[in-house]
Amino acid sequence: MHPREQTIFALSSGRPPSAISIVRVSGPLARDALKALAGRVPEPRMAIRTLLRARTGQPIDEAIVLYFPGPASATGEDVAEFHIHGGRAVQAALFGALSNFENIRAAEPGEFTRRAFENGKLDLTEAEALDDLIRADTEAQRRQALHQLQGLLGEKARDWRKRIIEAQALIEAGIDFADEGDVPAELMAPALRTIEALSGEIRQTLATQGRSERLRDGMKVAISGPPNVGKSTLINLLARREVAIVSPHAGTTRDIIEVHLDLDGYPVTVIDTAGIRDTNDPIEQEGVRRARLRAEEADLVLWMTEGGEGRAEEVGAPADTAVWLVRNKIDLESAKGSSMSGEGSQSAGGARLFRISARRGDGIWELIAALTDFVRNFFGSREEALIGRERQRKLLQETADALQRSVLAASAGEELAAEELRAASQSLGRLLGRVDVEDILDAIFKEFCIGK
Repeated sequence: MHPREQTIFALSSGRPPSAISIVRVSGPLARDALKALAGRVPEPRMAIRTLLRARTGQPIDEAIVLYFPGPASATGEDVAEFHIHGGRAVQAALFGALSNFENIRAAEPGEFTRRAFENGKLDLTEAEALDDLIRADTEAQRRQALHQLQGLLGEKARDWRKRIIEAQALIEAGIDFADEGDVPAELMAPALRTIEALSGEIRQTLATQGRSERLRDGMKVAISGPPNVGKSTLINLLARREVAIVSPHAGTTRDIIEVHLDLDGYPVTVIDTAGIRDTNDPIEQEGVRRARLRAEEADLVLWMTEGGEGRAEEVGAPADTAVWLVRNKIDLESAKGSSMSGEGSQSAGGARLFRISARRGDGIWELIAALTDFVRNFFGSREEALIGRERQRKLLQETADALQRSVLAASAGEELAAEELRAASQSLGRLLGRVDVEDILDAIFKEFCIGK
């Protein structure tokens, strides 16, 4: 029997030990396995309590069982659920009993969701959203994934693809009636209007989505600067726990330290890097190299200094990367009566300037408030975000480009315009997972956890 025709099982709840564990079975033998272990099959979608027994007659556990006949199930196949006590030994006993059935095997990562996709229960954008929802750590991630799971992008993509096919049909009809005088021109005009409208809609969607696909991984903020200026103290303050060693000795931080924050529901990764300086220590040199690399990859760099103002060009980050200057240890300046002391946000040579005391906490709330505003603007509006992954944005961009090429090619011949429309339709098909995507499916579903 082909692996995709076999019946699969997996733990679909959290790791044991737990109060209750849910083991799901999906496939043509789900009903037979349920009857053999529970002694009977309950009415569809009706829960019953029963004693589970292995085929040897050995009792396994008192459990709640349910049966969902296909196609009215999560996977579109027959599905059985065993709600057992959440101990490791109970789970192992049930897994062992299921494994003793011929053509019943443990599921691969994402195999339940893949079967749901292959049976038409959801498209690929919804499958991706399901994975994102499971992995969501912040409110913004949850909201975006839930919007996508409701099929907002898939619904728009199906509508766009339908209209592309209608325009393509008009153009190809014109090709078929090329000898009928004005018929091709009469068919081409409405087709081009449809294509131009579609191109505008898709490009507007791409433009208004901001960086919504980046929400999965979060925004990256690198704390950089010379040694011993308080970078580790600041990251400990932001994390509200001791994540980095604070020492008066320069070069203490040599490896990259990351802290994941939730700012107003948005995911932010703050990175503490090694102090930037010239050194003969090969280990510290590697730390400095990594620090410069992370600054180049960051969406925002906080360049920390003490004493002098510092300059944004010292950072070495790409020109399009935002850089804020953070002047630390203003408490020491105050003690000396420096006229440059003070808190809050200012401007220094075009870069935002913050004066803080990471040790005492002065100016920290102003810095956090500014970070929160920055991350809100970075991700854009959180309402009805359609694009959740770079794959989706790339395919929508390919679709819009093919539509534009179709309009430009129309003057050179209907055949060229029709070919570009086919390319646009195929891009949307790949977005939904309905056209030539076997390698993409393998890559996507392997990212899922086992049991989903």
